[in-house]
Amino acid sequence: MSVVKEFTKGLVIENPVLRLLLGLCPVLATSSSVMNAIGMGFSVIFVLVASNTLVSLLRNVIPAKIRIPIFISIIATFVTVVDLMMAGFFPDLHKSLGMFIKLIVVNCIILGRAEAFASKNNTFYAIVDGLGMGVGFTLSMILIATVREVLGNGTWLNMPVFGTSFEPVLVFILSPGAFLTLGFIIALMNWLDHRRAVRVANP
Repeated sequence: MSVVKEFTKGLVIENPVLRLLLGLCPVLATSSSVMNAIGMGFSVIFVLVASNTLVSLLRNVIPAKIRIPIFISIIATFVTVVDLMMAGFFPDLHKSLGMFIKLIVVNCIILGRAEAFASKNNTFYAIVDGLGMGVGFTLSMILIATVREVLGNGTWLNMPVFGTSFEPVLVFILSPGAFLTLGFIIALMNWLDHRRAVRVANP
């Protein structure tokens, strides 16, 4: 098992947002600004790595019949830690993300990695897997948020991009804009994959 392969699979090949289409609720709801995307992304990275680590450490003592409730309890513990830390140190970001921090508990990316990978592999690779998937999730959120914030607000990390004469396309910071942005990015990736496959088939 290659460490590089396990880490990088979450970036492109098995990207949880753009390839597997998992965890879309927080992606669509909180990606109206890059700052929100970074906050949610790092929260997911922490919970993924921490829960993967503990699940892997306990994999041989967790009864198979009750593994899912135990996984959810472990995930909920680390989500509570993130929620309280963010409320204490980043209150504005915490207020902006709202209930979506707590909903990380039921994020199918995290539960899926606990069940599919961490419960079947050693702790080191579980950490690498969690880190790779978390970084892939975060980069996807930042990409989507960049498009939405730049086009919908004319800023990036609240810094003006186009000057005062720019007229924002407000739909991009609204709910439909999230679906449009995600759809266009996935369509672009599929188009690039198709072109690559054609080049390989016809050198």
